[in-house]
Amino acid sequence: MMADVPHNRPAADVLIVGQGVAGSVLALTLLQRGLRVRVVSSASVPSASGVAAGIVNPLTGRKLVKTWLADQLFPYLHHFYSAADQQLSGGRSGTSFFTPLDVYRPYRDAAEQTAYERAVADPALARYVTIQPDNAQYGAVVSNPFGGLQVTGAGWVDLPRFITAVRDWLGAQGLFQHADVSANDLQIRPDGVTYNGQAFRYVIFCEGPHGAANSFFDWLPYSLVKGEVLTAEVDTYPVTNIINQGVFVLPLSAESGRYRLRIGATYAWDNLDWQTTEAGRSFLETKARQLLTIPFRVVDQQAGIRPSTKDRRPFVGWHPTYPAVGIFGGMGTKGVSLAPYLAHNLANHLTVGEEIEPAVQITRFQAL
Repeated sequence: MMADVPHNRPAADVLIVGQGVAGSVLALTLLQRGLRVRVVSSASVPSASGVAAGIVNPLTGRKLVKTWLADQLFPYLHHFYSAADQQLSGGRSGTSFFTPLDVYRPYRDAAEQTAYERAVADPALARYVTIQPDNAQYGAVVSNPFGGLQVTGAGWVDLPRFITAVRDWLGAQGLFQHADVSANDLQIRPDGVTYNGQAFRYVIFCEGPHGAANSFFDWLPYSLVKGEVLTAEVDTYPVTNIINQGVFVLPLSAESGRYRLRIGATYAWDNLDWQTTEAGRSFLETKARQLLTIPFRVVDQQAGIRPSTKDRRPFVGWHPTYPAVGIFGGMGTKGVSLAPYLAHNLANHLTVGEEIEPAVQITRFQAL
């Protein structure tokens, strides 16, 4: 598509609106391909990425289902975040934001043990599983009388640190600004868009849950989901991996002799605000106390809105009337996993004409 760039070269090839995980990943990816990018993001609206746990996990759900496109997503995301970690932090101590981790899933009972061990005999799942983990190590903090299995290839992206690192890096090159951008701020031309007096070949909206209110794309079937997470402290925590059974427990750091854990998450499709609730805290505390055998103290609670969609697939593509106006959003609960590979696909689309992954193309909803 970039072959259509007009003779009067614009200020940049792509204007990205929104700098959550989707906008951050897309900006880095397009810049790596040699495209000229500007990023504009609001400082006045809350960000889903600022609250999200940032866990990437190839096998999820109570039935141990393989994440959609896991065989493509996970090798790519490990490469992407590891490379971005080096690029943005320079290997400096205390600045890294990506940590490969496994996920330990203690069996609830003997029936679940049998069902899971039968399921992971499937070669499609077996590559992501260790069925003989060190159960004694995990037994120091969780109840696991039936043992458990360990999902490999998972990990954690510290999203606030990642987004801040991307913003600082872009800002140092004059490629980022804080501003609120709406459809009314853009002038749509046959050969691109104009924003704030500057011409761009494309504008791509990466607004997370706020994309549901974007007048260009408010016809897309979002299904927003509220989620809450807790931060807790414990005196000791010898486990370095994630634990998941009903809720996840993610070890964060050790500070002043105490260990911090992230516990989550809730799912709610009503009362879609950014406020924490007592019901959310009670649910997570109850689940965590059933899972953990050590005492903990809740020190923080956060709430956010996930940009999920009706069919649980992201929204990627171009407006049916304005071909210079695009969207890269609707990443839902798996945005950290999906964004790198789909950004790679979109970059290929822009530079060499590769087709956008059909399952995420917004043309599937064009009748709306």
